[in-house]
Amino acid sequence: MMKKTKKEPGAEPTKSELEILQVLWQLGPSTVRAVNDVLNAQKREVQYTSTLKLMQIMVEKNFLNRDESQMKHIYSAAVEEKETKGHLLERFVDNLFDGSPSNLMQQLLGNKKTSKKELDAIREMLKKLDQ
Repeated sequence: MMKKTKKEPGAEPTKSELEILQVLWQLGPSTVRAVNDVLNAQKREVQYTSTLKLMQIMVEKNFLNRDESQMKHIYSAAVEEKETKGHLLERFVDNLFDGSPSNLMQQLLGNKKTSKKELDAIREMLKKLDQ
């Protein structure tokens, strides 16, 4: 039985929920154990029971789907990666940079040494936007 629902408008994932979503976007549908193993390898040590509880909450919040048709439940992201990241970025730019993407870019490029390869990619993206 697949539990699948629509995300509530305006709901945003917490930092920990976003970490789980990023794992599921990367791996695809997975067990709690698989997600927990990746979190432990990539982020920080997290107890299995904490990951399980958070993923159960994320199903209730409509961030995840849960397939209960097998012994091991399989979880998948119920929200799109691009849409979620776009919404979070838009809110970030609105809150910290007065809604100005150029202020964000100036801050990013001023804070960090940007490689020639990254600058070339940015120039290419700007050319495409001009067309």
